[in-house]
Amino acid sequence: MGAMPELITSLSNLLIKQARSLRQKKARAESGLFLVEGIHHVGEAVEAGWDVQSVLYAPDLLTSDFARGLIARLERNRVRTQPVSSQVMDSLADKDNPTGLLALVSRQTSTLAGLSAADVSSAVALVSPQDPGNVGSILRTMDAVGVDALFLLDGGVDEFHPSVIRASMGAIFWKRIVRTSFDEFLAWSRRGGIQLIGTSAHAEADYRAVQANRPWALLLGSEQKGLSASQLSVCDLTVSLPMHGRASSLNLSVAAGILLYQFSFSA
Repeated sequence: MGAMPELITSLSNLLIKQARSLRQKKARAESGLFLVEGIHHVGEAVEAGWDVQSVLYAPDLLTSDFARGLIARLERNRVRTQPVSSQVMDSLADKDNPTGLLALVSRQTSTLAGLSAADVSSAVALVSPQDPGNVGSILRTMDAVGVDALFLLDGGVDEFHPSVIRASMGAIFWKRIVRTSFDEFLAWSRRGGIQLIGTSAHAEADYRAVQANRPWALLLGSEQKGLSASQLSVCDLTVSLPMHGRASSLNLSVAAGILLYQFSFSA
């Protein structure tokens, strides 16, 4: 291992400016890179074999043996590891208590053409989700219950938004994510014999009274609009969650969590 590179203390350093720019969707799309913040998340990216381009770390903030071991491992793999001042790390971190470690990682994408329905026993399909925290939380739940793939239909949140990465707790590095249109997803799922389970407040079937048949995909509409009548009409099964209070619906990731546990362990 060579000598440690000189500590970056300038907020206008080119690498620091590039890292900061990756909070914007346009910069992520143009560079093919995204930000991964935090010791656990960077560790998961490395463990899953993603292409880590460079790592910024604040020596003053990195106190754990795991973090130091991770830096050493990256250096052995010839990844650029760059020490920065705690002030520079504060300027890049997305939260009040920066962990002292941040990576620039190359995006990976799966395509519908490259995904065989035979490889998907269960999936989630989100239509135009708007909240990155919801998408990340759903990925985390998918990991917990062993769901294979996430389909993002008709636009919505960028899956490499920093809040998606953080909320997924590293699950994003282990799950296939495919961005496609609703119509293309529908055609793909029909060819693969995948049971589509839709969700609607007006569905007659209580989610606890039905059983999913593998392969299945849970189809969820956006936070504001839900599924349209035409989208619901193509579902093989439509279920509702009982609501006893004044709220008319649940948060998207909470609803997904309840349904994913129900269908993953009853199918």
